[in-house]
Amino acid sequence: MTITQAAEQVLFGKTLEEKLAVASIDLNDTGIEKAIRSPSAPNRPSELRLSEKGVRAQFPGVNTLDQDRSRGELLHFLANHELLASELMALVLLKFPDAPAAYRRGVFEAMREEQMHTLMYMRRMKETGLEFGQLPLNSYFWRLVSPMKSPMEFVTKLNLTFEQANLDFSCHYAKLFEQVGDMSTAHVLDKIYRDEIGHVGHGIHWLREWKNPQKTDWQSYCEGLEFPFSASKAKGLAPYNPEGRREAGLDEDFISKLSVYSQSRGRKPTLYWFNANAEFAALAQRNSQDYKSTGTEHAIEQDLELLMIAACTQDDMLVMRKRPTVEHLETLKQAGLALPELIHEDAPELTERKLGGMVPWAWSPDASAKLAPYQEQVTPSVIHQWQSPHLPETFSKHLGLKLRKALEMRTEHVVCTSYQDALALLEGTAHNLRLKLPFSCSGRGQFRYTKSKGVTPALEKFLTHGFKSQGEIIIEPERNKVCDLSIHYDLEREVPARLKGFCVVENTDSGQFLAAHASRKWSALLPPEVLEFLFTKTDFQSLYHETIPSTLATILPDYTGALGIDAMVYRENDGSLALEPIVEVNARYTMGRLALNLRKQLNSHSLSLKILPKNMPAPDGGIPLNEPASSKVLQAYLINQ
Repeated sequence: MTITQAAEQVLFGKTLEEKLAVASIDLNDTGIEKAIRSPSAPNRPSELRLSEKGVRAQFPGVNTLDQDRSRGELLHFLANHELLASELMALVLLKFPDAPAAYRRGVFEAMREEQMHTLMYMRRMKETGLEFGQLPLNSYFWRLVSPMKSPMEFVTKLNLTFEQANLDFSCHYAKLFEQVGDMSTAHVLDKIYRDEIGHVGHGIHWLREWKNPQKTDWQSYCEGLEFPFSASKAKGLAPYNPEGRREAGLDEDFISKLSVYSQSRGRKPTLYWFNANAEFAALAQRNSQDYKSTGTEHAIEQDLELLMIAACTQDDMLVMRKRPTVEHLETLKQAGLALPELIHEDAPELTERKLGGMVPWAWSPDASAKLAPYQEQVTPSVIHQWQSPHLPETFSKHLGLKLRKALEMRTEHVVCTSYQDALALLEGTAHNLRLKLPFSCSGRGQFRYTKSKGVTPALEKFLTHGFKSQGEIIIEPERNKVCDLSIHYDLEREVPARLKGFCVVENTDSGQFLAAHASRKWSALLPPEVLEFLFTKTDFQSLYHETIPSTLATILPDYTGALGIDAMVYRENDGSLALEPIVEVNARYTMGRLALNLRKQLNSHSLSLKILPKNMPAPDGGIPLNEPASSKVLQAYLINQ
């Protein structure tokens, strides 16, 4: 029998026995005169016909692997995959008869092994009480691979994607079945694992034969994939297995880059973007100017943009100004973080993908402009649609004043609109005060006025600059701070805000952020005195769980997204504690919100997110979230407890 005849028997056989008859071939096979076109489906007996929509496998958990029905269902799914692989190998032999003879012989040998794998699964499946064909059969492999236009495409899609993923799955499940005492199934999976190493090795050999020699294996592989294919499909839903890949002949560059690669496996990804200078972009809009970041502002965004992985899931996309190194991503993955798809802001595929939403750090004018080109790619029914620029005051200290007014809270804040008004207020007070620029964040744009020092040259400079750049300054009492808190919500239109959690925050005396602490039981982070005060002497619970959520929608009716409220416990002159329930309101993500998300993502008991100047030493036990070598002004650390 020739290779061609064997392939025709596998692809067009009318019975399962005929399709799985393992053939011996004449090694002098010269192919066929004319290539075939891909049929819509392989020929199969009626009970094994492929479902057009396919079915999703529900892999059994470890606790059900000793149950015959669960094992049978899993084996049924895998048997269909092995049969599909043999049919696709038959197809590549019939579609490309002029491929190199050595390549065709390698495909034929792999096809015979796939036939044997199918038979092994069928025999083991029958022992569990299930016959092949009793369950619906998935056509996924066929639909994605059969339109191939070249053997190279077959190599990238089947050998180096689906079969590479099986290096993870078959190895992992062989061990699991061995652990529950099912040695028969474990032996089947181990045999298939060893064969798959050879199939992947065959693929990488021919990738190297056919690729541009100036490009790496990884570059050539990725360039050969078109959406919905991606390198993420080359990893199985099981622990990543670098050793099996080394045995197959993949190089370390390929193995390490694949280990940290991520792309949605089906769900439309939500697009995330980090724009930490939202307040300054809003100020520029208010002043009818184009926003241009300073060198420091740009450095902050580049230093900290990777922190947005805390907001993402593994199926999402994070748009980046600079992609981190593979080595750093491996560090984050080893720390337990789920990495989203990281994509450069100039990548052409951004314009080609369907999106499940858009979520920047803040929906300030810079984000609206940056993400506007992709708004038509967002599914209409999802919550996180593109948002046009909100009023500039949404990103200023005025939002907190607006919420206080809506709640009819007493306020000691004064908005000064001239240098003279501010100077008169300062000279007429007997107290220490804090001056804030309305458009500022993270302690920038603040000045502590100490009555004993009076009006210093530094204060005069702050006032002059503040009124010139922003036209007003907010002045409030300087408190004897005991504890900073942050409270976090998600807003959707026309419904009360959803409370997401509480954090304890550390700030410097000048208001600069240092750390956010999150815990499974956040009240455990509070000093005993503060805990007793908040829960016995204030309306803390009802205020943040009920009153504020129902009020936020009235002051931000068109806003959708994350929102954080800063609060403070301080000590009065008589030594008693008091609560400043609304220090500021930030209609955006905050570091406190990222700390909450990180704690949940890592399932930690407690967790700290610290932001320090680059020249400061790393905290004990701190895992760098951005790369120390490439950071310019700030370094972020995760301390997981």
